[in-house]
Amino acid sequence: MRGGPGQLMAGRYGLTDRPGPWRAHAVDERTGETVLLRGLELPALLTSGQDPEDVVPAQADRLVKRVAAVGSAAPAAHPRLLRGVGAFVEDEALWTVEERPAGLTAAELLAEGPVPPYRAAELAADLAGALRALHGAGLTHGNLTAGSVLVCEDGAAMLGGLLAGVAEEALAEELGGPGGRRRYDVRATLVGPVTERWPLDGGPAGDCWALGVLVHRLVTGRSPYPEGSVPELVTAVRDGRREHSAVCGPLGPLVERLLQPDPALRPTAEAVGRELAELLTSAPEPVDEERVARAVTLKPEAPLVPVRPRRRGGKGRDSGNAGAKPPRIPPSLLGPLLVAGVFVLLTLGMVAVVLFAG
Repeated sequence: MRGGPGQLMAGRYGLTDRPGPWRAHAVDERTGETVLLRGLELPALLTSGQDPEDVVPAQADRLVKRVAAVGSAAPAAHPRLLRGVGAFVEDEALWTVEERPAGLTAAELLAEGPVPPYRAAELAADLAGALRALHGAGLTHGNLTAGSVLVCEDGAAMLGGLLAGVAEEALAEELGGPGGRRRYDVRATLVGPVTERWPLDGGPAGDCWALGVLVHRLVTGRSPYPEGSVPELVTAVRDGRREHSAVCGPLGPLVERLLQPDPALRPTAEAVGRELAELLTSAPEPVDEERVARAVTLKPEAPLVPVRPRRRGGKGRDSGNAGAKPPRIPPSLLGPLLVAGVFVLLTLGMVAVVLFAG
């Protein structure tokens, strides 16, 4: 994608940064809203040898209508769903438009390392709420990945990528047909070896399986399945060859059920939300590391009996004895011991007098 800040796309989206190949941030000049543009190339090579001038416009029109239909059916203003604004075709590419508040994607967070289990549970609970809303509207997301999850400045997770996922699936079907090897090849090119995009089944159960994969990725920093290539990944998913969910700690049992091959055994998004709420209720309090660092520990060589502090001025009665050792005999016992000593001496004296007199 060419262009940079100030370029206007579709007559209303002004770019605010230098875009990547198929990704750009912009401002909708009609609403003032910050949006994210994602693009898909409509290559002549994938038109089965037909004249691109005749085929691409017809395909593009169908794709835009299909994406727009899903966007219209999605729940409006849901607190955990990024709103899809629409789609348009420009420069032989299909672009989807989505609202984009400030934040980082889960993929950007994972670049810094795995997420603690209970923090991952918080993010997953937000995503389960978004999936529940979509499933209640009769929709499937199909694009639940680390790149489509936005973690906002307040820490909440929002699920995006709905329209972009619909566009990819629609393009794969448009160019490869409704099924078969051709569609698989096109889809593999568009999606790549991203585990969350290759469930054994579609629909809400497929979204919940993808959520299980994503939770595993958040906690461990990796997919539970090998992602060397699409064929390797698809084969591993089909054969159930994956890392055990025990590595997810307290989230392990839930992830294990979400990754069940049988969709009937997987919990629904609603059930996932309830289970995560219960887990978070029993979560341990976070450790105040700064407080722990300030804690004073007694060194082994320190005296067990505290030394009386010096008086001000440094010349008081205690000033010369600050380093002296504490007395071995407590002062409270000196009187009784003295009396006992005198009594012993008197007794010994009387015994001596008797012996000599006798």
